[in-house]
Amino acid sequence: MTPRPSAGSQKVQPLRFRPLLISISGLALLGLLAGAFVAGTRYGGTGPLGEFTVARWTEDLALQRATLDKTRATVEDQVAALATRVGRMQAQLIRLDALGRQLTEVAKLDRGEFNFDRPPAVGGPRSETGSGPVVPALDEMLDSVGAAIDDRGRQLAALQNLILTRELARQIVPGGRPVESGYISSLYGQRTDPFDGRNAFHQGVDFAGTAGTRVLAVADGIVSHAGLDGGYGRLVEITHGNGYVTRYAHNAKLLVEAGQTVKRGDPIALMGSTGRSTGPHLHFEVLRDGKPVNPLSFVRR
Repeated sequence: MTPRPSAGSQKVQPLRFRPLLISISGLALLGLLAGAFVAGTRYGGTGPLGEFTVARWTEDLALQRATLDKTRATVEDQVAALATRVGRMQAQLIRLDALGRQLTEVAKLDRGEFNFDRPPAVGGPRSETGSGPVVPALDEMLDSVGAAIDDRGRQLAALQNLILTRELARQIVPGGRPVESGYISSLYGQRTDPFDGRNAFHQGVDFAGTAGTRVLAVADGIVSHAGLDGGYGRLVEITHGNGYVTRYAHNAKLLVEAGQTVKRGDPIALMGSTGRSTGPHLHFEVLRDGKPVNPLSFVRR
């Protein structure tokens, strides 16, 4: 017979708690499996939560694609606008070239200096700054057209100044008939004086005509004298520049005053017979650097 242990020597038997530990371990394992399942359905693309995430990603991609398409369309519109602008600039350049060629031919200038058929010569050191153009072809095209327009502008400005200078020089040189109508009654040079019959030097050209015929300025200038002057009678004197002075004598009436600016062809007086004169006519003189020259060469221009 096996003796019974005493109350003080009794021990707790661990075998009693094994079912509880097994139950707890089973529950924990089930929880881990459930969590793995949930995680798998959330991030693995399977199950309801995964389908929602993929749908949201698809929607985001669609929005981004729409934004990209809109941006691309905007850029294409801007490039088209720039291309149109370049086309207009090129058309303007063609017109400038045509105008330049026409002016060069009209002015009979050397085409070596004003050549509107060749592109402008350009150059310079390589620039180390900047990151380069965004659209190289279009940027280069704009630079090329802009440089060509600048070059044509400089050439046209120089051509304009040259033509204006030449035109100004032409306008201040006497040329043309100083009367609206009439005929030459006495030439420049030696002649018999109509009053005393002596041989005398006539330093002008006489135009006979009807009293009151308009007398015309033969070049642009400033009236330096307008009034009575001895044997000249009523005299108009015009200073033109480059040493040229013209005189219009024996007038019946003066139409200008001293200090007035006149243009070629402006009426300045009415033909008469004042001063030392035998009848209605105009005595016309041309002086260069204070010395009389034959007016006939200017009248024939």
